[in-house]
Amino acid sequence: MKQTFFDFNKRSSFPDPALASPLHDFCLGYGGDLSVKRLLAAYKKGIFPWYSFKGEPYWFSPDPRCVLFPDELHVSKSMQQLIRAERFTVTIDKAFKKVIKNCAAVKRKHDSSTWITKDFIDAYEKLHQAGYAHSVEVWDGNTLAGGLYGVSLGRCFFGESMFSHVSNASKYGFIFLVQKLKEKKFAFIDCQIYNDHLGTLGAKNILRSEFLSLLKPALRYKTLHGSWANLFAS
Repeated sequence: MKQTFFDFNKRSSFPDPALASPLHDFCLGYGGDLSVKRLLAAYKKGIFPWYSFKGEPYWFSPDPRCVLFPDELHVSKSMQQLIRAERFTVTIDKAFKKVIKNCAAVKRKHDSSTWITKDFIDAYEKLHQAGYAHSVEVWDGNTLAGGLYGVSLGRCFFGESMFSHVSNASKYGFIFLVQKLKEKKFAFIDCQIYNDHLGTLGAKNILRSEFLSLLKPALRYKTLHGSWANLFAS
C-alpha cells in the first residue's frame, strides 16, 4: 500500500489507518482542528491525536496496538490488599478538568515536555461536555491522589493518560474502571502504546489489523453517552 503523509488542513476525512507506517512513526499526518466532530471521527477509525507542533495536531495509528481485554485484567496481591482495605475513594466524571491538567503537569521519564497542551485540554474538555470523554478520580481523603481520562464510543474505551501523586493511585483507579467496564460488557480498553506499567495490569500488544477488526463490531453498540458519575457509582 502506498505510504502517504497527509495534510489534514486540506482534507476533512481520515484515510485508511493502515497508511500510517513506521516510515513516519505510524503518524498519518498533521493539521486540522481538534473539534468534537473530528476527534470522534478519528477514534472511530482507530486514529488519535498524540501531540502538536506549531499549533498543528499530529494523528497516529500505531502497529502494534496496546489493548487490555477486561477478562485479562491482572490485579496483583498487593493491589488486592489495597482494594480490600479501601485505601482510596474512586469517583468518575467528578473532576475532569483537574484530572487532565494533572496528566498534563506530570513529569515522565525521558520526556521533559507534555503532549497535553492547552489546545488538547480545551478540546477534551469539550469532548467531556459533549458526553464522550470521561475521567476517573482517585482520592486520598479530600486530596486528588491520581486519575486517568479517556474517550468512550460503543463498547470501547480509549485511554488517553493517567497520573499518580501517591503510589499505586492510578493503578487503583484503572482497576476500578476496568471492572466497571467489564460489568457493562465493554470489548476492550485501548491503551495505545505498550509500557511496563500497563503490562503489569494485563495489557498486551496486538496487530493493528486485529485491533481494527475488533473495533468495528464494538462500535455498533450504543455509546454510554453523558456523565458516568452515577452510572458507575461505587
